[in-house]
Amino acid sequence: MASLRVIAFFLILTYGLGIHAAENLPNQPILGLVNTSQNWSEDHILEFWGYHSYLGSENYDDTLNLRYYNPINIDTWHGLVRLDTAYSAFYGQLLPNQSTGNFSANNAMLTIWGGQADWFANLGARLYAPLSNQGQWAIGPQVSTSFKPADPSKHLLADISPLARYMFGFNSKAPSGTPLLPVFNRLELYPTIGLNLGPNTQLRFWDENGILYNSTSGGWFIPIDAMLTYRLNKHLLLAVGAAKQVVQNYQVYDWTAYGKISINF
Repeated sequence: MASLRVIAFFLILTYGLGIHAAENLPNQPILGLVNTSQNWSEDHILEFWGYHSYLGSENYDDTLNLRYYNPINIDTWHGLVRLDTAYSAFYGQLLPNQSTGNFSANNAMLTIWGGQADWFANLGARLYAPLSNQGQWAIGPQVSTSFKPADPSKHLLADISPLARYMFGFNSKAPSGTPLLPVFNRLELYPTIGLNLGPNTQLRFWDENGILYNSTSGGWFIPIDAMLTYRLNKHLLLAVGAAKQVVQNYQVYDWTAYGKISINF
């Protein structure tokens, strides 16, 4: 039933988006904010990420992630394709069978989203594929939008960019002799808020780590996530961040620290 409610939610959002496109409403400021969902850059972006996460019970996870954004333009439809690949190393007192410090392929993700000029939001989808002999496949739709101050030079607020995604899991995998973990479905919410700390510096909340709801077991994972970004020039951006769980009846991690190097070209 939870899955059906989420599907209905996305259908209602899609219907509302279609009405907005049909009416072709002008982009008038609302509470001093303008919708910027269709402000697309033609830059290609390559990012190198590193994460260090504490999973609890003296167990840790180090992950190296390569992320690439490619703009796409199909007639009047504009958007982005994002490709992620990750290598992870798990280690700790309760993981004796793991090779300490050895990185192995973890997962790959393909995400596509975009819209048309008169759309109030963007629609898209994500595909998650495990690259090791453990994990599950997942696929799901997403909807997102973005608002910025009409006069950004006078505001601490940089943007409000919420995103909602629902992932349907399938085809669980496990090493030989290990029982399969149950397939899970989950709702992902990113109530992203960006604040301007300077002309080239931002503090961003829930940009990288969002709120998760495991609809299979009914558990929530709610973190506090903050990332500090600094743009050196138009081609290079650096960022560091951290997240700490505050509600965790759905196990993901206890805390994580991360950083990235982002290259525009």
